[in-house]
Amino acid sequence: MATNQPKQGSENEDCSFLPLVHDIIKCMDKDSQDVHQELVKFKTRIQEAREQVGAMPGIDRSLSEQQHELETLREQVRTKNQLLQKYKTLCMFEVPKAS
Repeated sequence: MATNQPKQGSENEDCSFLPLVHDIIKCMDKDSQDVHQELVKFKTRIQEAREQVGAMPGIDRSLSEQQHELETLREQVRTKNQLLQKYKTLCMFEVPKAS
């Protein structure tokens, strides 16, 4: 399984909705005409968040598939750790000292 690195750009942006909600409430309190503009910003941010969630790796897999993959990966780690410990005890490597 390849490790997926997060993409740079819009996918690393903050997905906080609170500042937008605060701006909408402020506009409503002032009876400002900017409410519609703030609502459009809010809807846009929600749509971006939906797209980011849809693009997440593994989102198309069921919970049981994800759990099975996780258990498989954990077993691989256990096996590799056991092999590493075995090879460490088999022979001693002398590290030359720097002169």
